[in-house]
Amino acid sequence: MKSQNDILLTANSLRWEIGENFHDSLMDAIYQDAARISDRVVTKTGEKPRFDWDRTLDKLLTSRLTGLPVMLLLLTAVFWITIAGANVPSGMLASLLIDTLQPVLKNLATQIGMPWWLSGFLLDGVYLAGAWVISVMLPPMAIFFPLFTLLEDFGYLPRVAFNMDNLFRKAGAHGKQALTMSMGYGCNAAGIVATRIIDSPRERLIAIVTNNFALCNGRWPTQILIASLFIGALAPAALGGLVSAGAVVVIALLGIFLTFVTSWFLSRTALKGEASTFSLELPPYRPPRILRTLYTSLIDRTIYVLWRAVVFAVPAGAAIWLLSNIKVAELSLAEHIINFLNPFGFLLGLNGVILLAYIIAIPANEIVIPTVLMLTVLSAKLAGFGEGAGVMFELDDANAYMNVFTAGGWTLLTAVNLMLFSLIHNPCSTTIYTIYKETGSAKWTAISALLPIVMGFAICFVVAQVWRVLGGI
Repeated sequence: MKSQNDILLTANSLRWEIGENFHDSLMDAIYQDAARISDRVVTKTGEKPRFDWDRTLDKLLTSRLTGLPVMLLLLTAVFWITIAGANVPSGMLASLLIDTLQPVLKNLATQIGMPWWLSGFLLDGVYLAGAWVISVMLPPMAIFFPLFTLLEDFGYLPRVAFNMDNLFRKAGAHGKQALTMSMGYGCNAAGIVATRIIDSPRERLIAIVTNNFALCNGRWPTQILIASLFIGALAPAALGGLVSAGAVVVIALLGIFLTFVTSWFLSRTALKGEASTFSLELPPYRPPRILRTLYTSLIDRTIYVLWRAVVFAVPAGAAIWLLSNIKVAELSLAEHIINFLNPFGFLLGLNGVILLAYIIAIPANEIVIPTVLMLTVLSAKLAGFGEGAGVMFELDDANAYMNVFTAGGWTLLTAVNLMLFSLIHNPCSTTIYTIYKETGSAKWTAISALLPIVMGFAICFVVAQVWRVLGGI
């Protein structure tokens, strides 16, 4: 038998041998990596420079001259694909859920003897609000989030943060806020969740408070419709579409400007402090993983956000139907509220219908236009539009839209300030709830909800007064 000393000597010998082998393997790997890197970046005398995809793309995507323009072009392309691609599936979902399924449910309710008020409350109110949210919200998110995730997997989003870091740092914010702001264009609630990538609590709060200035997909339909009907109509027919698109882009750029201004203000007042520095590693470009992209974007983001939106939209549908059908002194509650809000709405260049619609539509911006149409028809006593009080609807013809809006007293000022107010108003209830969950602070949730609407009122008021002084109406 071996003695204890023999065993120890053998163990030490093995340890030394293994250590030496590991050390040799490690050094070989380091030398191989160094040689590979050297071959990529070092050009020997008389040798042609090697083409390198990463360096070539970085020269284009992170250059001071081309970085920001390319970023704007890519984001514009993502928005265009989202908006154009969502039209058909949105129409199909609306046709299925609203034009086909709702009448079937109404007939079934009649056959089983359900009282008219219960049928109206459940099907014209609760169900219809949920159906509108699903048909308007699901297709754009199902397109935007996968596209955004593809850019993320490809390695482009860190380049966006690199390009925007200097601007956000000057505003007292964090460079990664560029990514959370971009995510907000799909959904502000998702943008709020994305602020987890910012380590500094102060700068994360700035990103949370200002994310509402990124136009979410629930607000794009309002912007596009109003711009097409009122702004595009000012240009020759051949240029109408281009002018309308330009007007929407101006609103989106205004949102970015307000993000910087508000970030600068907060970083010098309530959230005073120095912008933190961070080390940003630009990862190599790599082909996106399609299955992972689909799972991450559709399950983790789209379905999660959509479910929250539907849950919050259901009470809004109930409120719309009740306000439109409960009458006091021969007028519905909605008409009483509209008449009360009209003077204040006029000061803002808006009207009582728009203000009430935005109060009701706090759960979901997707139902703003259907609610505005229904309330306008109700208050103006228009015939031939919609299916009754409390029943939201949309129109297929631009002339029909203009007939309803004109009967409601709309002017170009109303349209312009509606586009502004659509950008600068309180977050939807899904986003407000997400802010509370992420911050755990009732104070900052209240600030995030109230600051944009105060700014919206102020800006609309100034625009309305200047418009009237200049004789715009």
